[in-house]
Amino acid sequence: MDRLRVAYTLEQCWGRVPGGTAVAALEVARELASMPGIELIGVSGTHAAPPPAAWNPPIPMCSMAGSGARLYAQWVYLARPTVERVTGPVDIAHSTSLIPCPAKAPVVVTVHDLAFLHLPDAFTRWGRTLFNSSVRAIRRRADIVLCASTATMNDCEQAGIPADRLRLVPLGVRAVELSTLETTVDAVRQLHALPERFILFVGTIEPRKNLARLIAAMALLDDPLPLVVAGAPGWGEAVSPMDGVDMRFLGFVPPSQLQGLYAAAAVFCYPSLWEGFGLPVLEAMASGTPVVTSADISTAEVAAGAAVLVDPRSSTDIARGLTEALGRTPELVVAGHIRAAAMTWTKTAALTVDAYRELAG
Repeated sequence: MDRLRVAYTLEQCWGRVPGGTAVAALEVARELASMPGIELIGVSGTHAAPPPAAWNPPIPMCSMAGSGARLYAQWVYLARPTVERVTGPVDIAHSTSLIPCPAKAPVVVTVHDLAFLHLPDAFTRWGRTLFNSSVRAIRRRADIVLCASTATMNDCEQAGIPADRLRLVPLGVRAVELSTLETTVDAVRQLHALPERFILFVGTIEPRKNLARLIAAMALLDDPLPLVVAGAPGWGEAVSPMDGVDMRFLGFVPPSQLQGLYAAAAVFCYPSLWEGFGLPVLEAMASGTPVVTSADISTAEVAAGAAVLVDPRSSTDIARGLTEALGRTPELVVAGHIRAAAMTWTKTAALTVDAYRELAG
């Protein structure tokens, strides 16, 4: 088949908190850019400077008028400008976040989650309004919708997106170089003055991530460990330390340090109230760290039996899970390595290309 020219949106890389959608879009872009028969042209708004190095696109970029909320509003409410305005003719337009870009070509949209439907109070009013309008736009315009998990596929179908347009495309994780991991761990320990043993949380500080209940759970442990929190401030009520809980806030930690940070932890805990996938679960497993995460949401699907599952709305159950994980460390490390090895960005990219070929066929 002839070479496919694909417009690929990356506006989220300039967001205040780029998050998992940016990580996934960039990792898939790196894989796609190395594949024969695929030409990626990045699309973003007009910005005065490139994004931080961790979010710098690995592909040539084209800039549209507007940026951020203004650009998203134009795409959702006005259905203009089309990506072809800056890219020239393309075979496929791929929106890598919930905001569908207007295009003359067939449109692929990646939907990571519809968390705003489950936890409306965890989002701003503007965010809820935009996302609801975006789902309506996806129903009208998207030819194929890529879903990160079965849970997200079910949400999309319930939101009125026809099932025959949905494709399951799980996310992946980078393999960890075990030969250099010990050196990386030592460097991260020294840089952040980490305690010898600690529980780790990685994620944006916002209500949906449920950090307050994790802090309360730490106070219930018979043998308390420090809690290390790595993540950029999001929005919502500030999370405060609790008496009897030794907490260390690291702020945003660049991707280059994350593998060492995960590997240094005794347990990684991710008790989110809702996720479309839960990349940190896989990242911790790949680094050889036992994982505690939420039952009954997509993180349980991602863990696939290789983590301790808890009720995220119960601090008591989170504490129970932490205690269990600390007692099952060798078993969970092996299971986590096996699970992470099965989830690669190469597979994610291959399934993405299958969708492109389907539309271009």
